[in-house]
Amino acid sequence: MNLFVPGRLCLFGEHSDWAGGYRRYNPELGVGYTLLVGTNQGLYAEAEAHPHKLIVRSSVEGSEILALPMEKQVLLHEAQKGGFFSYAAGVAYQFLSYFQVRGLEIDNYLTDLPVQKGLSSSAAICVLVARAFNQVYNLKLTLRGEMEFAYLGEITTPSQCGRMDQGCAYGNRPIAMVFDNERAEIIELKAPKNLYLVLVDLNAGKNTQEILAKLNECYPFAKNSVQSNVQKYLSTVSYEITQAAIDALQAGDAKQLGNLMRTAQAEFDAHLIPACPEQLTAPVLHNLLDYPPIQRYILGGKGVGSQGDGTAQFLVENEESQQQVIDIIEHDFPQMQCLKLTIYASK
Repeated sequence: MNLFVPGRLCLFGEHSDWAGGYRRYNPELGVGYTLLVGTNQGLYAEAEAHPHKLIVRSSVEGSEILALPMEKQVLLHEAQKGGFFSYAAGVAYQFLSYFQVRGLEIDNYLTDLPVQKGLSSSAAICVLVARAFNQVYNLKLTLRGEMEFAYLGEITTPSQCGRMDQGCAYGNRPIAMVFDNERAEIIELKAPKNLYLVLVDLNAGKNTQEILAKLNECYPFAKNSVQSNVQKYLSTVSYEITQAAIDALQAGDAKQLGNLMRTAQAEFDAHLIPACPEQLTAPVLHNLLDYPPIQRYILGGKGVGSQGDGTAQFLVENEESQQQVIDIIEHDFPQMQCLKLTIYASK
């Protein structure tokens, strides 16, 4: 069978998924709230049953092939090693733990999603494998079920992912997610008209592990004003901005959505940079967000994922502006790479 799983773009509410999880230790913290959408790019694959092995061919890893017996300890060992194939092994381990399944053969013949750029390429792999098991063996899992097994598979690896990443299971439709302790609520949204974005791989250095480590030091109980500000942003401030963004998206108000991107970035900078200035000062990101030649074409912009000098997102008014922004950035910053993202109007 043919499968496609996109990446995931966090439009608003980055970091609030894991922050909301700390409510199990400190109920005074606010819940996490994110606005997500699947990318137009992703992983394409064919999948079929195999009598006793997990076989994965990847377009990302070139000629390398994962071929393991469907045995729990073998799969667990591979998952704990880390690396690209660990995600497939982690998900297979979880399915073998809960279902009477045999093996699986997956040919990921095309990947047009950039990896390690804040677009949840690892979660896309996990969802792809979960969907393959679900459909090949007719397990009748819902999308939420596929997300759960993808999440369990990814945290079997050394990955530090939060629960929002597997939102890519919902495809290109926008969704909101609320994170309270271990619970994650999914709210499907509708966009009345197309929304046009440009994603920019800044091709600069950033250390996601350092960002996450420094921000997690602020939880579950703040020890100083810097940590209190991190908690404030990732709960009440981010929540209010995200709710306003959801309202704007469902009203088709692109101008307001763009304004909220600028607001979110300003508030993120004010509250979070002091906790990890080495990574979150992000001079390359901020230089691009403020770059004069593109201002007439954009409605707003902000960082993506864990932030830092990784990926930027810009909201524009139409396809013409989308292409203008791409042309300017790729001409003036040839080391950067741009992707188009269109959130299509709900049918």
